[in-house]
Amino acid sequence: MFDALAVPVIAAPMAGGVSTPRLVAEVCDAGGLGFLAAGYLTVEALADQIRRTTELTDRPFAVNLFVPGTRPTTDLTGYRDRVRAQARQFGVEPGEPRWDDDNYGSKLELVLAQRIPIVSFTFGLPDADDVQRLHAAGTTIIITVTTPSEARQAQQIGADALCVQGADAGAHRGTFSDDGISPGGGELYGTLAALRLVAGVVDLPLIATGGLMHGADVAAVLTAGAVAAQLGTAFLGCPEAGTQPAHREALAEGARRTALTRAFSGRPARAMVNRFLIENTSHAPAAYPNVNHLTKPVRATGEVEVMSLYAGTTYPLATAEPAADVVRRIDAEMRDAINSVAARFARD
Repeated sequence: MFDALAVPVIAAPMAGGVSTPRLVAEVCDAGGLGFLAAGYLTVEALADQIRRTTELTDRPFAVNLFVPGTRPTTDLTGYRDRVRAQARQFGVEPGEPRWDDDNYGSKLELVLAQRIPIVSFTFGLPDADDVQRLHAAGTTIIITVTTPSEARQAQQIGADALCVQGADAGAHRGTFSDDGISPGGGELYGTLAALRLVAGVVDLPLIATGGLMHGADVAAVLTAGAVAAQLGTAFLGCPEAGTQPAHREALAEGARRTALTRAFSGRPARAMVNRFLIENTSHAPAAYPNVNHLTKPVRATGEVEVMSLYAGTTYPLATAEPAADVVRRIDAEMRDAINSVAARFARD
C-alpha cells in the first residue's frame, strides 16, 4: 500500500473537527494519504464524512479509531471543583466526567461495511477477532505505538504496519496507558529514537511521526527505515483544516512553548502552553475520557487561554498553505535533501 504513494506523506488523523473530508481529499489527490479521524464523532457523522470524502476524491483514504480503555476509578471531585471555578469565569458549567467507549463497536462495524482500505487504531489494540474480520475485508491495519513493548504487542495481534510516534508529536500521545508522562508512565522517545528502537524488535512497515515538518525531516525518517512520514501539525494551518480561529492565530504567532499535559483530557497530550495548562497540569488525573468530557464546555468557549491548543514542538515552522501545496512542497524538499546528501557522498 505505501509503495503506491506518489509522496510518502500521511496527513495524521486529527480529532475534534480538524481532519475534514476536504483536507483528506486534497492530500490524497496530491499523492499522499489522508486520514479521517473518527474520534469524538457520532457514527452518523463519521458515515457522512466517509461519504463526502468519496465524493471529493477517487483515491484511497484511511480512517482512525480510538480504542477504548478501562473505566477509570480515580476520584475526580477535586479536579471537577478546579475546572468548575475556571469554567464560571467564562459563564459555563463543566461537563459530566463520564466514561464511554466513543461508540467504538459501531464505528468498527461502519468501516467494515464501507470496506475502508486502511484503518488505524490509537490508544490500544483491537481485539484479535476484529483484526481477523478487518483482514477478511481486505483492510490494512495500522496501530500507533510509542515504545518497543507496544510495538511487540501490536505485531503479535496481527498489525500490518505501525505508526511510531515520537514525543515531539502534537496532541494525544498514542501510548496504551492514560498515565504516560509521570514517573513510571513510560519512556518519552524522540521520533528517530523511537523509530530505530521499534525497528529493532519488529519486522513490519513503520510510519514515523512526531515533530516532522520539512521535507528534510521526511528524508531523515525514510533513511532511518520508515516507509512513510505522518504529519499533523504541518496541516493545522491549511485552509481545508477545521482548526479553530484562535488556534490558528496562536499557531501563526509561534510565540508559545509546548508541553505535555493531561489537563484537557486525562491523557498525555502535547499542546501550546496557556493558562489552563499551567494551572491544571500538576492536578490532572489520568482518567480519559472522563476528564475530556469534564473540560469540554470550557474548551468550547474559544478562549485561547483555556483551549486545548494541540501542536507539535516544531509548530512555529508550519505554514498556512493549501494542503496540496504542503504535500508538494514537502515532496520537493525531501527530494532536494536526498539528492544533496547523495551528491556530497559522490564528491567524497
